[in-house]
Amino acid sequence: MPRYLVVSATRAEAAHVPRELPVVITGVGKTMAAVATTRALLSTDREGLTVLNVGTAGGLRPESHGLFLPGRVVNHDLSADSLRTMGFDPREELEIPGGDDTVLASGDVFVTDPVVRDTLALRAHLVDMEGYAVAYACAELGVPVRLVKHVSDHADAAAMDWPELVDASARVLGAWVEELLGA
Repeated sequence: MPRYLVVSATRAEAAHVPRELPVVITGVGKTMAAVATTRALLSTDREGLTVLNVGTAGGLRPESHGLFLPGRVVNHDLSADSLRTMGFDPREELEIPGGDDTVLASGDVFVTDPVVRDTLALRAHLVDMEGYAVAYACAELGVPVRLVKHVSDHADAAAMDWPELVDASARVLGAWVEELLGA
């Protein structure tokens, strides 16, 4: 029987996850997400475990609405090209087995500027602040991960209404996890 660990940036995003599942709240941003995910995995029996990173995302494209299971995640605020020219592999993109065709861009920028949004939309469908870090920690520790993202806003000025929008997304995320458990 599969075992799950739910990882979410905020309590609000995980508010409707079934109570029987363990939930790790990481805090906002890649650094906090990477550290909290790593700590949780190092203190847990990882045999047969899958991490479910549930959370909200900004839709970067007009057609980005609803629930997504990104199959690729990009660390969008890393100077990857510069690092490559110096001979380093920045690993700025990770494939997520079992995901859909959606690309998630993660970075430490809360995107509200339409110019930034439109630039990111050339590479990705969604944007968040933790998905890459959670996926990276899981990859390093050999634990499968599923990114489960619900579009709460369209990465514009309206994103500042996130505190009022998050519960609607949390309900959809919780229902998805409930359905997974029943499958």
